[in-house]
Amino acid sequence: MEDVLAVYARAHDPAVPVVCMDEKPYQLLAHARDPVPATPGHDLKVDSEYVRGGTCSIFVWVEPLAGRRWVNARTRRTRVDWAHEVDRLLTSEYPDAEKVILVLDNLNIHSLGSLYEAFEPAKAFALAQRLEIHHTPRHGSWLNIAEIELSALTRQCLDRRIVDLNTLNTELTAWQNAVNTHQRQVTWHFTASDARTKLRHLYPEY
Repeated sequence: MEDVLAVYARAHDPAVPVVCMDEKPYQLLAHARDPVPATPGHDLKVDSEYVRGGTCSIFVWVEPLAGRRWVNARTRRTRVDWAHEVDRLLTSEYPDAEKVILVLDNLNIHSLGSLYEAFEPAKAFALAQRLEIHHTPRHGSWLNIAEIELSALTRQCLDRRIVDLNTLNTELTAWQNAVNTHQRQVTWHFTASDARTKLRHLYPEY
């Protein structure tokens, strides 16, 4: 916990940005019957019955101090999927960054070994050299700022039926562009000093 809090306390450095990431499973749904459009005095009517279109995984990346977000949905959430998302982050979003400090939960796919499953060794090593990974502790997902962004994304974009992966990614891109336009930054106030006071029951007694 204190390791992650120390990362959040660092000053903004474009050459070494702090990026948080998280994933969310999502169920693709289609209407079994066409909705009845809203009319003056009458709300939109949607049938409770739906058609399942499978599942996917939404990857969210956020740079809190710069107010930047990237969202992408993939069919699956495997080591290879995560590795390709990291490759996109480093080569497309941060091509000039010396290193990216990555905060994420301790899922088994969130390791440098995943890069070697997806790419040949030289590329995997080059990507790994540009990453500094910090894992949140077990039962400590509240420390991940990307989880806060997933909550906002769910309320603002995913509170409806979306039929397929292409449509979902179109909607995710629209949400991403809208929030990035405002560059809504995240300022983390909870410090290690606060933790030692408010969560003192987690610390050994001397």
